[in-house]
Amino acid sequence: MAGRRLLILGGTGEASALARALAEAGDWAVTTSLAGRTRTPAALPGAVRIGGFGGADGLAAYLRAERIDRVIDATHPFAATMSANAAAACARLGLPLLRIERPAWSPAPGDRWIDVADAGAAADWLVAALPAGSAVLLTLGRQEVAPFQRCPDLRFVLRSIEAPAAQDLPPDCLLLSERGPFTLHGERALIDRHGIRAIVAKNAGGDATAAKLAGAREAAIPVLMIRRPAPPAMSDATGAVADIAGALDWLSRPR
Repeated sequence: MAGRRLLILGGTGEASALARALAEAGDWAVTTSLAGRTRTPAALPGAVRIGGFGGADGLAAYLRAERIDRVIDATHPFAATMSANAAAACARLGLPLLRIERPAWSPAPGDRWIDVADAGAAADWLVAALPAGSAVLLTLGRQEVAPFQRCPDLRFVLRSIEAPAAQDLPPDCLLLSERGPFTLHGERALIDRHGIRAIVAKNAGGDATAAKLAGAREAAIPVLMIRRPAPPAMSDATGAVADIAGALDWLSRPR
């Protein structure tokens, strides 16, 4: 049984939890692949591979060389390129592929959400809507900060596991190197301490970072919510589930 080989495309809490659950069961030889954007990822059981594959062609070559039997795409909802490469590579090889699609957040009564397509659109809204000197909390990660350089009259608080490149930062930006999960108590304190007047977030879903939404609701401040990219097209060998339980059920079924 343990001869069956599984590749988890990881980088999320779901991927880590799945790797731990499968390590305990011992039915699969698991490799978790990480993009390498975080220099100090949390420890994982099983084999860990760090770095890109070289597009769909490189991933297909890796799957063939490593004799992978199944693939689970548990990447971040915004990792659109990796998900598309996984779909293309697995379709080419006829490998079963499962996508863990974490449910998106939905606005609750009292929320002031502004739907935006990307970080650039969020920056444009901030310039038009907020007075000079207003403080904005950015919770996007370090790779999508550069568009906010077009907001020189605003103050930013950037929360990220790792710091962005210095040349990408807005002129007035405080860095908070923090990793979730975050609590409502902590988010209330952060909003009050820095005088936050708007939050920019990706619609990542999940519980680890959802407290900021409740904090924004209580403070009656807007959340600029960046919508998710469209998921890749599915082939006959591709499925999707919402959580780890669904992934474990999928793995228990015969191919």
